[in-house]
Amino acid sequence: MKWVRRLLLSVVVLAALGLIGFWTFAPGIVERQQNRVAEHDPYPVSDAARALHDRLVVGDWHADSLLWQRDLLQRGTRGQVDLPRLEEGGVAVQVFTAVTKTPAGMNYDSNSAEARDNITLLAFGQLWPIRTWTSIFERAIYQAQKLERFEAASEGRLRIIRSRADLEAVLDARAKDKRVTGAILGVEGLHPLEGDFDNLARLITAGHRVFGLQHFFDNELGGSLHGIGNHGLTELGRQVVAELARRPAIIDVAHSSEQVVRDVLAMTDVPIVLSHSGIHSHCPVKRNLPDELMRGIAASGGVIGIGYWAEVACDRIDPDGIAAMIRAGIAAVGEDAISLGSDFDGAVRTAFDTSELPALTDALLRAGLTEAQIAKVMGGNMLRVLRARLN
Repeated sequence: MKWVRRLLLSVVVLAALGLIGFWTFAPGIVERQQNRVAEHDPYPVSDAARALHDRLVVGDWHADSLLWQRDLLQRGTRGQVDLPRLEEGGVAVQVFTAVTKTPAGMNYDSNSAEARDNITLLAFGQLWPIRTWTSIFERAIYQAQKLERFEAASEGRLRIIRSRADLEAVLDARAKDKRVTGAILGVEGLHPLEGDFDNLARLITAGHRVFGLQHFFDNELGGSLHGIGNHGLTELGRQVVAELARRPAIIDVAHSSEQVVRDVLAMTDVPIVLSHSGIHSHCPVKRNLPDELMRGIAASGGVIGIGYWAEVACDRIDPDGIAAMIRAGIAAVGEDAISLGSDFDGAVRTAFDTSELPALTDALLRAGLTEAQIAKVMGGNMLRVLRARLN
């Protein structure tokens, strides 16, 4: 029977080597496929645009960088966001959103909440703690802890913003040292509540401040834009929205069904955020909510974060294309309601990364926006909402 034992040992060794190879190489291979930046020549940045960009407070409502197995304190060779590139791009405030579940076959038209979850395999493949393999709530907590570790190791360059005082401290620090970047935690869809209202307070305690209600599937709070049936808020959803409106938190309706957006606008009197999107009249696809709903968000005092990827921009994703969409957004909802919401590192292909944001300022100038309008879009409108909602 020695040959049987040798065979079993060989199988165990091969399986172990396979797992080691999977854990070592698979995460990087997957991210390189998912978060691509198109090859391009350097984009033009005039002296006037560079000088203006250096005076701006730049903020971005949405990046999924915490999902991936990268040290965000080091300039990466893959992905679209890390601290060195945020510094190069002059970003003052970056929202880092925890992605906790996505359905297999994910698409913008229709997804079942019962579909196999992609993030379970990603959590296993990236050797996240075992508790995250089976708990969506723990995935949101773990990503908050990742950001805290990056902050602790950053020597003051990365600072988590949990309050208005934290925000003002970051802005004051940047007046002396542009290498300081503020980070705000968000969560993409509130399925991490796992149906338990009390978990909302636990997410807030963990540092989350921007709360998407849905992602690519319907959940216990209501319908997704990509779910089945355009359902509105459930009773739990109404309870959560009311609590978020009462708390120092931002309600994000990106990926929510049209009916959920209407329900939220009807029951709240706080600024609502659509963190990453395009403009429907500019690019008429399902992923971009109708302009009339976006005008409702604008009327709340909220903002629409303009994304940089092909599906929301109808494939015009270089700085000139994004500038054209921003200009269309101003025409549709007004200059006080347009922000940046890149969706960097969100499994999207872009034509530039966060280090190249001065090229967007240049493109906005060439598109005819005034310096005052550019200052609002690049960060001023975001700061207004944050100051209104954080305490």
